[in-house]
Amino acid sequence: MKTNILKIACSVLLIGLGFSCTDLSETVYSELEANKFFNSEKDLVAYTARAYTKLQKYPGEQYLWALSENASDELVIPAKDNGDWYDQGRWEMIQKHTMNSSTANNKILQRSWDNVFGAIGDCNEILSVITPIEFDSKARVEGEIKILRAFYYYWAIDNWGNVPYSVDFGEVELPKQPGRKFIFDFIVKEITDNVGALQETPTPEYYGRVTQGMAYTLLAKMYLNAKEWTGEDKFVEAIAACDAVIATGGYSLENDYFANFKVKNENSSENIFVIPFHPSLTGDGFYWGYLSLNPSSKKSFDMIADPWDGFVVQPDFFAKYDVSDLRRNSFLFGQQFDSNGNPIVDGGENFIYTPTIADYNSRKKWEGARIAKYEYQKNINYGADMENDFVLFRYADVLYMKLEGLYRLGRAGEFINDSELQKIRTRAGLTPYTTGDLSDTELLDEFGREFAWEGRRRQDLIRFGVYGNAWWAKPASSPSKKLFPIPQSAINTNPNLTQNPD
Repeated sequence: MKTNILKIACSVLLIGLGFSCTDLSETVYSELEANKFFNSEKDLVAYTARAYTKLQKYPGEQYLWALSENASDELVIPAKDNGDWYDQGRWEMIQKHTMNSSTANNKILQRSWDNVFGAIGDCNEILSVITPIEFDSKARVEGEIKILRAFYYYWAIDNWGNVPYSVDFGEVELPKQPGRKFIFDFIVKEITDNVGALQETPTPEYYGRVTQGMAYTLLAKMYLNAKEWTGEDKFVEAIAACDAVIATGGYSLENDYFANFKVKNENSSENIFVIPFHPSLTGDGFYWGYLSLNPSSKKSFDMIADPWDGFVVQPDFFAKYDVSDLRRNSFLFGQQFDSNGNPIVDGGENFIYTPTIADYNSRKKWEGARIAKYEYQKNINYGADMENDFVLFRYADVLYMKLEGLYRLGRAGEFINDSELQKIRTRAGLTPYTTGDLSDTELLDEFGREFAWEGRRRQDLIRFGVYGNAWWAKPASSPSKKLFPIPQSAINTNPNLTQNPD
């Protein structure tokens, strides 16, 4: 049921509307005891919905996904030859890793931070209300919110390193930065302490919610990046966390790679944790067609408004795909066709997306391949989200994390012939890997091809030690650029915070 979390969110709104229409002279609802208000797990879940809805900002134009992906080598937002998308250079400083403490007022940076820490604050408030309640299924709901909070902290330490820590909604003092390892250990403990209370089987009732599969996948990501984040290898632990996901028996690879990204992708057997979207119920959040496509693509998808022609694929990243790799069709390139299959001619020219871009500072209208990984439904208008649910974790990620962990330990041969692992390649029209095929470069490139624009590329580049390398339209950058600066607005409001090194 795609609308499960959406219905929860709507329930919260209805609760609020109910309060506003009540005669407060008769019953003061603000003084109701919590244990009298929550009478079922449904009531608890409805109350916790806003912690989930904070996820919906993630794939938007000016939030964390865009910040992280633009800083990687797979997405770029170059200024057009008419000046559009220059946006005071805010995208260029992210792309070229030149953002520092003096430019920490970049609004993409600030909105990303505010959304992550606003979500943590929501989780803290929710837990402060539901924790004292004695209720049969409270442990499950409480565990969900604790691990969802851990997920937001995972985003925080990945992107900003040493971040402020607070788990007490009633805390009066401004939070301090206890260190990246402290936060790392906190996240791991929250997962391991609460995973047993979560739903094990990925049933429709728990679609879009934190489950055991989601929690163990998050744990695997923590351990896989532990060397970078804490200085300690945790590859054995990462493998064990992947095995825990596998052992649930709840997930399998789709035969069709693109089934995971269809408009109706809620039945994917591969997707572990998603952000549900709906064109009318979730507001403005998932609108990649408008972010990426040129207005000439309106004829391909019968779009109502003109798309904005902004987010494109970096040319060198596109070149990593073999021509026989079906995943290359995650992007639009070459001659484009209308919804009836006819070649589009616009202004007397054949409408052709070229994967190459001649000039970062003066991109022409059809330069750059465009995202088409998520199926575009017809007749979508700006202001209505795409209905595809955005994939945060999927089973292919678990299998490739296990492979990487074993590869790091010199034990890839133990897993290389696994049929599900091999299917990642065969469904893309490629031959399965042998141990002799594996190298740091090949694994990193393969992860890029499999998970393009899914929000993990920056993390992979850092873990493989190449984030500071030069790539298309980006010079070499210093190790300090592996972390984003803390927004100046956060520094101004909390004197306990120390800015990340420039």
